[in-house]
This record gives sequence, structure tokens and C-alpha cells, in this order.
Amino acid sequence: MKKILRAIITLAVLVAAGAVVIYFKQEKNSAPFTLFGNVDIREVDLGFRVSGKLLHMRFEEGDSVKKGDILALLDDEPYRNQLAVAAARVAQAEAQLQKFESGSRPQEILVAQAKVEEAEAVYNNALREYNRQKALLSTNATSRKSLDLARASHDEAQARLHSARESLALIQEGFRSEDILISRKNLQEAKAQYDVAKTVLDDTVLAAPNDGILITRINEPGTIVGAGAPVYTLSLCDPVYIRAYVAEPDLGKVAPGTKVEITTDSTDTVYSGTIGFISPRAEFTPKNVETADLRTDLVYRLRIVAADSDNGLRQGMPVTIRLAGRQEKP
Repeated sequence: MKKILRAIITLAVLVAAGAVVIYFKQEKNSAPFTLFGNVDIREVDLGFRVSGKLLHMRFEEGDSVKKGDILALLDDEPYRNQLAVAAARVAQAEAQLQKFESGSRPQEILVAQAKVEEAEAVYNNALREYNRQKALLSTNATSRKSLDLARASHDEAQARLHSARESLALIQEGFRSEDILISRKNLQEAKAQYDVAKTVLDDTVLAAPNDGILITRINEPGTIVGAGAPVYTLSLCDPVYIRAYVAEPDLGKVAPGTKVEITTDSTDTVYSGTIGFISPRAEFTPKNVETADLRTDLVYRLRIVAADSDNGLRQGMPVTIRLAGRQEKP
């Protein structure tokens, strides 16, 4: 009888122990999976692409700005002058091309024809004089020197007539196709230089690339700043990222696209978020991240995108991330 009673008691203890194990196992599986991390808001150093004298800064540290707001201005007078020079070169190149494409004007052709007629008259007169001197020399009525002078005048007049006729032919034919092509390329170059000058002038205006809060005002009006030198530091309002870490045994509980809840120690507000990135490379747990495991354990970095942060999540703020743990298969 005692043996039967002991067996019954032992069986009851085993059943109770099993029930307790199953209960806590189910509680563990159904409990929210928790991670710890920090807010990682992106910051942008804002500066001009050109150098110059800082003329005006419109915002102070801590001011909220919208995308497209004008933050600062450079003295643009030197760049406006460069743009004016570029515009003049474009006009000059356009006029030159129009001249080449239009060809010679009627008045220029008439002038060239008049020069040909004048050269013909001079040549005819020189030819008559040369023939007269040859006839006189045959009767010894003139000297050899006079004949030589007449021949030289004849040759000179003939050369000038030939030059005048060639000039007329060139004017009537117009400009060469190669000259027109070169003129077109010169116009393209002038327009490209104008576009460069226009871009440089536009770069004297510094605009906010996105909504955010100015956390640093680095320079003041009157400062000569170099190209690329930062004058403001902008903390972006959107997107807001959370940097967290998950241990290798828990890696299967998270996946890109998983919805999470984000809380802070400062308020009771619960923010929603989505896991957007899981690092493919393991690393040691950073010292500024609190986890239940040893800090020397290897972990994987997560990037969580927070939605509707309403400025409640600030740079470096520690946060708690919760997501439902995946149920184990029986």
C-alpha cells in the first residue's frame, strides 16, 4: 500500500513539475522580445560650393527650418560680374554665327564688283600704254627704259585685277562650311561658360536640403569662407533611426520589415517603428548599449526606422524596443 502511495505522489510531483516548465516556457515565448538601443539622427554640415564673403545668416542655433528655406547668403557681386561677361560672350558668338550663316551683304558684293571694274580700267589703260611703247620702240621713237616701265605697270595692273576678281568670287560664295562649324562650336562653348557662371552665382545662396533643426552656427557675417567650409550643422527631422543590437541566438526573432514599439525613459509615449536593416557582420557589443548579456558577446547591428517621432526622439537618447517573440514549434 505504501509503495502504491509513493508512486502516486511521485507521479503527481512529476506532472506538476512538467506543467510548471510548460507554463514558463509558454510565458517566455509569448513575452515581448526586448532590445535596447540609441536614437541615431542624421546630421548634415551645410556649406557653399563656392568661396566668398559671408553676407548674411538668417537663423540661429536651435531654429527649426523647412526644406528650401534660405539659410545664408554670400556676397554675389563678383559672380554677377562673371555672369555678365559670360552673357556678353554668348551675344558675340551668336552675332558671329549669324554673320557666317547669312553670308555677304548685297552692299559688300557691290563694293567688290566696283573694285573689279576699277582694276579692269587700270589694267586696260596699262595694256594700251605697254602696246604703244612696244610700237614706238620698233621705230626707235622711245627708249628701252620706257618700255620696261610700261611692262611693269601692265603686270601690276594685271595682278590687281586678278586679286579683285578673286575677292569678288569669295564674297559671292560666302563663308566656308568649316568657318561656320567653328562658329557654332564657339557659340556652344560660350553658352556652356554662361551656364557655369549661372550655377556659380546660384551657389552663393545656401538653402536647407530637408526639414530639421540647426544645432550649430559655425560662422558669422563678414567671414571669408572657402568652398565646402561648413557654416551650419543641420539635424534632420526625418527619417529618425534607432541603432540597436541583437545577440546571435536571438537573430532569428527579427527580420527586415518587422514592426516594433519604441519607448523612452523620459515620456510614456510609444512610438512605432520598422526594422529596416540587419548587419550581415557580427561585432562586439558597444559599451554604450545595455543588454542582458555580457558585453563581450558578438551581436548584430539593427537599424530601425521610427515613424512620427514628433521631436520626442533626440540624438543619442537611450530607447527600449519591443517586438513579439516568435513562438517555438512544439
